[in-house]
Amino acid sequence: MDLLVAFGRVVRDERKRKQLSQEKLAEAADLHRNYIGLVELGKTAAALDSAAAIANALGLRLSELLRAAEEYGEASGHS
Repeated sequence: MDLLVAFGRVVRDERKRKQLSQEKLAEAADLHRNYIGLVELGKTAAALDSAAAIANALGLRLSELLRAAEEYGEASGHS
């Protein structure tokens, strides 16, 4: 699985687990809701500072979010 898609799915799964809307996550990360949607769909690569802001808004460290995306991609059988 493409890392962008895996990253987006992990962001979406964590957001839903924490019962946040895209709008609330975007607000907490100081990003636009449309940007969060594009990241979740794997349609755009989050800049490092944006990825860190998303992780922080989800209560995670960036390294944890990236590790989860790598593991998600590996579990799907495509790294």
